[in-house]
Order: sequence, then structure tokens, then C-alpha cells
Amino acid sequence: MKIIEREIAEHSVQDLVRAGVNPLLARLYVARGVQSCDELDTSLSKLLPPSGLKGIHEAARILADAIAAQRSICIVADYDCDGATACAVGVRGLRMLGAQHVTYEVPDRIQDGYGLSAPIARRVHAAGHEVLVTVDNGIGSIDGVAEAMRLGMTVVVTDHHLPGEVLPTPHAMVNPNQPGCSFASKHMAGVGVMFYVLLMLRAELRARGVFTAQTQPKLDTLLPLVALGTVADVVRLDTNNRRLVAQGLQRIRKGHMQAGIRGLYEAAGKEYWQATTSDFGFALGPRINAAGRLADMTIGIECLLTDDYGKALELAKLLTRINRERQEMESDMRVQAFALADELFEDGVTPPAAISVYDPEFHEGVVGIVASRVKDRLHRPTFVFAASQAEGKSHELKGSGRSIPGFHLRDALDLVAKRHPGVLLRFGGHAMAAGCTIAEDKFHEFERAFTQVAQEWLDAKTLTRCVETDGPLDPTFRRAEIVEQLNLEVWGQGFAPPTFSEDVEILSQRLVAEKHLKLKVRHRGDEVDGIWFGRTEPLPEWVHMAFRLDINEFRGERKVQFLVEGAQA
Repeated sequence: MKIIEREIAEHSVQDLVRAGVNPLLARLYVARGVQSCDELDTSLSKLLPPSGLKGIHEAARILADAIAAQRSICIVADYDCDGATACAVGVRGLRMLGAQHVTYEVPDRIQDGYGLSAPIARRVHAAGHEVLVTVDNGIGSIDGVAEAMRLGMTVVVTDHHLPGEVLPTPHAMVNPNQPGCSFASKHMAGVGVMFYVLLMLRAELRARGVFTAQTQPKLDTLLPLVALGTVADVVRLDTNNRRLVAQGLQRIRKGHMQAGIRGLYEAAGKEYWQATTSDFGFALGPRINAAGRLADMTIGIECLLTDDYGKALELAKLLTRINRERQEMESDMRVQAFALADELFEDGVTPPAAISVYDPEFHEGVVGIVASRVKDRLHRPTFVFAASQAEGKSHELKGSGRSIPGFHLRDALDLVAKRHPGVLLRFGGHAMAAGCTIAEDKFHEFERAFTQVAQEWLDAKTLTRCVETDGPLDPTFRRAEIVEQLNLEVWGQGFAPPTFSEDVEILSQRLVAEKHLKLKVRHRGDEVDGIWFGRTEPLPEWVHMAFRLDINEFRGERKVQFLVEGAQA
């Protein structure tokens, strides 16, 4: 591991300070690429206009026609938090805009797999629906879109995933990553894309005289759902995404949110008036995701759709129980995956540039989380596989991958597919996360092929885990109120939460719960408590430490403590 400081243009920091930005925040913003106060303006008027999205005008016209004709609309969702929130935004938004017949279909992770398939298209048609809208999927659904159109349905694809070499041909497709789309924010989550489609649909209905600027529905009430899905899907928080998230957080803190989000906050033991992006990523998002991993994502979607708080809280508590089961299952799988991966790093053996592990006992609903844990531990692109539990597919393995900076996972899978035809039955995803299906007897061939690509693309520097920090922390900012202010900011993928680094003296250290290192350090002459989660090895007397800031409350006293991210002797 290597600790490195982000580069900071001091003149840019001073420009922000002169404009009234807190000096610490100014430094943090500039280190993350912010160049002007305009980028910090989170007002709705600063959102990129929907008209920049290719296909969005046609999608709006189709949906406006469907509403006028009172046609039945079915949303086909994905089974993760982004898909669930996108589905809830779609159903709620279409109803707000006048649709009388709107429902949804969510694939079963095990039996159906990801995306709009031909069987799902037939199910939607058999249920009597005339218009099919995908959310958070569809760009790779060649057969599903073709089947839906063969059956006479009107198809609108809304997605954000990277396209393959062959694209579906629906009546309209909205995806910032499709060829020919000039929309500046390429990192919108599926829920963001659906929200933008609704904005354009509202504009189309205004143009038709259905609404005026005064009578049109307030779609901004959907922003808490957009914020939750955007953060939970770990998409890059570019300027536009940060505005969407900031707007959602502002509404939640004021108590303006869907009953399901309020219920999830209560079930998670969190205070909504102090809502943070961390809540979305580590408390609410995992509860929604758990339904799609181990049960039925309908539970998560219904939680987000109901306006009955009692029902919402009941469903939120059920999601909490499912998530607890997921955590227990993940813990067992993680231990086994670590053991399998560690075998690849034995003394005297050249460490592989990538990791692929499989165990017959693994559950396919949890492989993505376990892959993330292995990747974090060993800093290698990682795939974890489980046997498919789908009927008639027991010979197949479902794999989920997570990557490291500098290694585009979906492109790597594409190269494996070209070099080894027949190994990958299906694949798709992003730069940092992807999924694939292979035959069980092809696992070792995939492992060799994937590792070979990693060896060609990665060097020693890239394979060294780096902790990027914001450099030293002035003690004047080591205060609880400063930590609270930092927590209210929008942090996440591509806009990392603040991490500081400098030399500290270790005054005392002890293990707590047999797996965490509890510390007392001397920082700039002051004693500060610290904790390093998951660390059991003792530290030397002096280290260069990377740490985040946290508030520890004990017996009514609130003190700043360090959450250690890494250390160098």
C-alpha cells in the first residue's frame, strides 16, 4: 500500500475562498477537480437540460401518446437498488403525469437473470400491456426487445449501461452511453435517466396543452428516490449527479420524502434530518439490494411505491431482516473466498494480476459483494462465481466482478470473449463492475484468459493499492462541527469523502472484538482516539497515517476520532 496526496492548485483554492467557500472545503473541492463556484451550485436550474439526451424526444412523444390513449404501460426493472428506485420513479412519475394504467415487472435474479429477455416480453404481453418501458436495463436486450416488438408492443428503452457491438432497435432508446449521444453526464444512474425522461415527457405534455407551468406536477418530489438510487449504484458523482443527489438530500432533511424512504431510515436507526450520502450507500441501499439478492425485489419496490407509512415501515423492517440474512451469508462466503484467493498468493508463487474464485456452496445473489471484499483486500480485479440456481441451468456459473482503477472490466470481458469464443455465454456491465455467465467446465479457461488480460493491461504501479489523501489536517479543523459540516456534503464514487494524512505517534493500541485496532495517537501535540477496522497487526511507534474524521459520542461527550484507512512506517 502507498499513501499519496492529491494535487491541489492553490490559486484555485484561493479563488473559492474569496468567493466565500470554507477554506477546508475549498481545498477538498479543488482536489476533486472543481474549478469554479458554478460547479458547487446545486440548484435545479443548473441541471443539464433533458434535450441533450439522444432519443428522449421520441420517448416523450411515445409516452405522451400512450397517456392520451390510456394505453397500459409496464415498466421492466432491474433487481438492484438503482433498478428499484428507477421503477418507483417511473411508476410514480407516469401516474403524476396522467397515466391511468401503469404497473411493473421485475425479473427474478435466479430464474430470469438480468434484463428484458424474450420470456419476460411474452409475460408482459400476456398480461395485456401495450407499452413496455425498461429502466436500468435494455441496452443489451437484443432478443427481449425484438420479441416485445414482434408481439406488437411499443418499446422504450431507458438505460445507462455500456452498449455492446450490437444494439437493440426499440421505438425509442434513451441512454447517455449509446453511440451518438452528446449528453455531457455519461455517468447518470438508471434512475437518473428515467427521471430525465419524465422531465421531457412533462415538457411534451405542456406543449400539447395538457399542463401549464402553473398546473404541471412537481416532479422534484421524486428526487429523494433519484438520490438514493444514484449513490447506491456507485456511479461517478460528476457535477450533474451531485446536483441530483444534493437536491434529494435537501428534501429528505426537511422531511419531504416517500413513505418508504422514511421507513427505511427508521428501520436502519438513522435520523433522516441528518441524511448523508453514506446513509444511502451503507444503510438504505443495501436493504433494498438484499431483496433482489435473496428474496423478491417486489418487496423493495412496493416499499418505495406505497404512501401508507405503516405498510412502508413494515416492508422496511422486512428488508432489514433479509439484509441481516444477506450479511450472515456474505460473512461465510467471504471467509471461504479469502481462503481460495490467498492460495494464489503463497510464498514462492508469482501473484496473479487478477483473481477468479468459485465454490459450489456460494450463493449467486451475494457474489458481487464478496468480489468487492476480495478486491479491496488484495487489490486485484476479481470475479466470484456461484452455480446457477435457475431451473435447467445447474451447469452454468454466474459471476460478478469488481475492478481497480486502471482496469476496464467490461472491456476485459469483451477481449476474453473475442479470444476465447464460447467461454462467455453472456456478459455486460461497466468499467468497475460487471457480470457474466459461463459453463461450469469453462471456469479454469476463463480464469486463465481473464488473468492473461490483466497481466497485459496492468503493471506493478497499478497493482499497488494507493490511498489518495488530502494531505495534513490543520488542528483548527479537528472539531465536531466541522465533521458535521463535511458529512452534509455530497461524497461518493469519483468524489471521494475527505481523507487526510500525516505523521503521528502511536501512544497506545489494543484489539477490540478481536478484529479491530483501537488506537490513541498524538496529532500535532494533541491526543486523539482512532480505530482501524479489520486491522489486527500492531503498528510501530511512528507511522504516516491516512485517516478520515468521525465523531465518537460517549456519555454525552462528543469527540473527534480518526478512522484509519492505512499507514506506512
